[in-house]
Amino acid sequence: MEKLTFADFDLPEKILDVLADSELFEPTPIQEKSLKPILSGRDVMGIAQTGTGKTLAYLLPVLKMWKYSKSGNPTVLILVPTRELVVQVTDVVKNLTQNLTARVLGIYGGVNINTQKLLFNEGCDILVGTPGRIMDLAIDNAISLKEVQKLVVDEFDEMLNLGFKMQLTTIFTMMREKRQNILFSATMTEAVDAVLDEYFASPIEISLAKSGTPLDKIEQIGFKVQNFNTKINLLEFLLKSDDEMSKVLVFCNNKKNADYLFTKVDEMFPGEFDVIHSNKSQNYRLNAMRNFEDQQLRGLITTDIMARGLDISDITHVVNFEIPEVPEQYIHRIGRTGRADKDGKALSFFTEKEEINLLEIEVLMDKSLALQDFPADVKINPVKIASEKDEVIMKIAHTVKLEEGGGAFHEKKDKNKKVNWGGPTKRNPPKTKPGNRAQAKAKSKAKRKK
Repeated sequence: MEKLTFADFDLPEKILDVLADSELFEPTPIQEKSLKPILSGRDVMGIAQTGTGKTLAYLLPVLKMWKYSKSGNPTVLILVPTRELVVQVTDVVKNLTQNLTARVLGIYGGVNINTQKLLFNEGCDILVGTPGRIMDLAIDNAISLKEVQKLVVDEFDEMLNLGFKMQLTTIFTMMREKRQNILFSATMTEAVDAVLDEYFASPIEISLAKSGTPLDKIEQIGFKVQNFNTKINLLEFLLKSDDEMSKVLVFCNNKKNADYLFTKVDEMFPGEFDVIHSNKSQNYRLNAMRNFEDQQLRGLITTDIMARGLDISDITHVVNFEIPEVPEQYIHRIGRTGRADKDGKALSFFTEKEEINLLEIEVLMDKSLALQDFPADVKINPVKIASEKDEVIMKIAHTVKLEEGGGAFHEKKDKNKKVNWGGPTKRNPPKTKPGNRAQAKAKSKAKRKK
């Protein structure tokens, strides 16, 4: 049986030319499954692993149906959870529409909102943005969402995990009810189900793989390590002994640990690594990603901000320096490698405390990691970081009852037991009663005459 090509879906020639220039001819399974349902005009819910080509899966049929609008208000709205994804999706849309008349804008927070309002003066056909900033612009009447015909929500589960439900539901109410909703998610959760039931009309479900299924082309290896600082020694050993680790993405669970790891790795491999997390400015993050993509950097150390949707090519290894507490997040992390039918490796360093998290991940995947022995040449560093140290339990101070005596609370001596009944003192002489003021005044005058 012959393989389908994009030409079989009757896409516009101007879009097919761009795909050909990018050497894209055959759809991925999720793209093949999504095109016809989306073109039907029905609501669609796509469940697919990260790295399977979801962006083109919704963009190609949407662009095929897109028509120029004279009003200058967006007719296509694409919502994504992070600034990096806004930049990435906007670039893809602009590339696909380079031969069309579509006006494309990408909007996200962290930038002066008044400056962004000016971008809409020349109109916008396709708007890509994060929920918070889109909602703010709509509330300020900088944009109107009443003409949106196609709503795309990408990484739907991550949107809800990040607490964007309120922003999403507000945006839904700002749009007309008669529209097509296209939703994509890497996992199907109860929160996703609840929003689907409340706001969308029986969407067609397209499922490429069950939630939690890892990509088959990723080799998953585990190392049991004593502590965080020993993990640093193990990472140094692997980077020095394995030349294939040429494009490495290292995940930590929080910003503090990512920064600490970066300072150590930068001492070992000066200028070869950078660090990205939410405290870094947008320009810094974009420059670091660009340098990593262009292989000017050997690796990036990051948090889960880089776990979703970002399409960086040819990542050879993903290192889970710390095991994520949410099992699904592991799937998103390792999905940064093994993309576009290429092989990849995922290395996971886990301590004894992290074994429970790793077990939950293996249950979710229905697959066990291949455990390797801790290398004998790696030095064990017994020094623990702050988060690894045992909690200090404060003892409750013993309180002595008053009747028992002792301590700071003791019975007064007899001479100090006098009761103060009030009355005049030398410091505050008694005031004259109101009824005797006339008599006092007369006595005062008599004294002056004498």
